[in-house]
Amino acid sequence: MKASEVARRLATPLTAPAWAPVRARFTDREYLNIVYRTDPEALRAAVPEPLEIDEPLVRFEVMKMGDSTSYGPYTESGQVIPVRFGEERGEYLHAMYLDNVAATVAGREISAYPKTAGSPRLFAEAGALVGTLDVGTQRVATGTMGYKHYEMDLDEARTELTLPTYMVKIVPGYEREPRVAELVRTQITDITVKAAWTGPARLQLFQHVLAPLADLPVLEVVSANHIITDLTLSGVQPVFDYLKER
Repeated sequence: MKASEVARRLATPLTAPAWAPVRARFTDREYLNIVYRTDPEALRAAVPEPLEIDEPLVRFEVMKMGDSTSYGPYTESGQVIPVRFGEERGEYLHAMYLDNVAATVAGREISAYPKTAGSPRLFAEAGALVGTLDVGTQRVATGTMGYKHYEMDLDEARTELTLPTYMVKIVPGYEREPRVAELVRTQITDITVKAAWTGPARLQLFQHVLAPLADLPVLEVVSANHIITDLTLSGVQPVFDYLKER
């Protein structure tokens, strides 16, 4: 393979990259979102500057991808934190766990999604919507919500899912010093909300050294919703360079 050909490749392995060079479209993407109040000091320790927090809130989410371009069906779970960047209110993606290698690699390489391996599930059982996250054989989180108890305003659901999203992009150098360390921003704009509900919810988090969701403990469940959408993820733009601030 000529050097000029290598320079045109987008990912490795060169002859069979881990992700396809297409923009993923998600059809029937199903969310369980549980917002809870947590310890303010623990939250401040987790949120990177220059992002700021106004309330000690965390959103635990489980997303079931019914169908996605190039990746196929998979499930994802994680924690999202409401933040402020200057005057703009948005969300910081703290951690994400999923069961699809291509989606994990693409999320980290193309963008800055903090993705790693896990085994999340989202299903209805005995009148409840249930979202779980396991790492290996160990349970890390269990969230339950009353199944379709109350209809949610679709515009309210759309507003929640299209908030600006912030992530930290780190690309390590060969001497273990970062070559890139940036805060980046993205925002979903191409979205159709098909259905949405709210209801009572409960959430349990369990201690795990490789999935420390419980470091942001559940003090009070504030709200919960169940949303079904079609959407396309947007690209990211850097908004802060940590290397220039050292």
